[in-house]
Amino acid sequence: VVGKLEGDPLMVRGFYNTLLLTELKINLAEGIFFDMDWASLRKCVPVASGGIHCGQMHQLLYYLGDDVVLQFGGGTIGHPDGIQSGATANRVALEAMVLARNEGRDYVGEGPEI
Repeated sequence: VVGKLEGDPLMVRGFYNTLLLTELKINLAEGIFFDMDWASLRKCVPVASGGIHCGQMHQLLYYLGDDVVLQFGGGTIGHPDGIQSGATANRVALEAMVLARNEGRDYVGEGPEI
C-alpha cells in the first residue's frame, strides 16, 4: 500500500481481511471473488515490511488497521539522529495517529501535520 513495495490499496486490504476475518463476502474491488467461511481456522497476523517509515503511519493505520505487525528496518536505522531516535519516532507516530483517530480527527488527511 505504501513504501517501496506498494500495491493496489483495495487489493492489499482484501489480502489483510482474508488473514484477519473468519468470514468474507464477495468484494471484487478487494479481490474477494467468492464468499469465504474459514470456520475454525485460526486467524493470522499480517505483516507490513519493506520501505516503510514513521512518515507513513497515517496510511499504514488506515489501510492495515490495528492488528498488524509493522517491521521498520531501514526506516528506523536510517533516522538522521540514530536508531534510538528512529524507534522513538515510530512509536510517537503510531500513538499520535491512534489518538487522532480516537478523537475523531481526519488522521488520514492530516497525517503529515499530526
